[in-house]
Amino acid sequence: MAAAKGKNSSGAGDPARTLELLWRDGSAAPAGRRGPRQGLTVDAVVDAALALADAGGLDALTMRAVAQHLGVTPMTLYTYVPGKAELLDLMLDAVFLRMDRPPFRPGEPWRTRLTAVADANRALHLRHPWLVELRIVRAPLGPGVMTKYEYELGAFEGLGLDDVSRDSALTYVLGFVQSGARAELDARAVARESAMSDGEWWDAHEPLLTRVLDGTRFPLAARVGEAAAVAYDGLYDAEHAYRFGLGRVLDGLEALGERQPVP
Repeated sequence: MAAAKGKNSSGAGDPARTLELLWRDGSAAPAGRRGPRQGLTVDAVVDAALALADAGGLDALTMRAVAQHLGVTPMTLYTYVPGKAELLDLMLDAVFLRMDRPPFRPGEPWRTRLTAVADANRALHLRHPWLVELRIVRAPLGPGVMTKYEYELGAFEGLGLDDVSRDSALTYVLGFVQSGARAELDARAVARESAMSDGEWWDAHEPLLTRVLDGTRFPLAARVGEAAAVAYDGLYDAEHAYRFGLGRVLDGLEALGERQPVP
């Protein structure tokens, strides 16, 4: 039962072994390694796992599949990474370490910096859809996680938040981004599986929808729904939802900063 609870979760592996692997130099094979695959490294294992997860999601990621991708036996793979739980932490830390982090310019407004942070995280989730499948509760304290955290906390300079509020505000922003990315990926999946865009689906079902959206019985729903459908050319516009929502998130943080005393 314990293994099932930890499926596709961060921090589910052996903490000591995970930290040892996270802070490796990335260049050496395991001690005592012999044979024709001496060039294999932990980094190569992580890259292979990322390729599989990016293509097929976390269900496609098994130690056997990674071994086949690398052309080695599963037993060979276990000499580099003890299991899938530790591998997930390594993958998460790797994508965090590699993500885009444009430098903040002196005097740059905090809203500009925080928008850049949100945009980078949204791009990361859309590039690696498996991230929305991964339950990140006990994030691995590797170089990627720590570098990302340090950088993103700096986006709040000038807002006037205390340290606890700054940490909470970052969690709030990242939660909004992840939720929006999940909805956007779901919409893409529906369009792909149905072979129809939202606009095409709307056109195909317009006669039925017109009967359902009775302007007499549901005046607000009919009026607002029609206005939104015209604006979005369908039922949903991910870009609009993200930009509108992020603006309201930033407005709320600005109000929070104004209520806190200046340190």
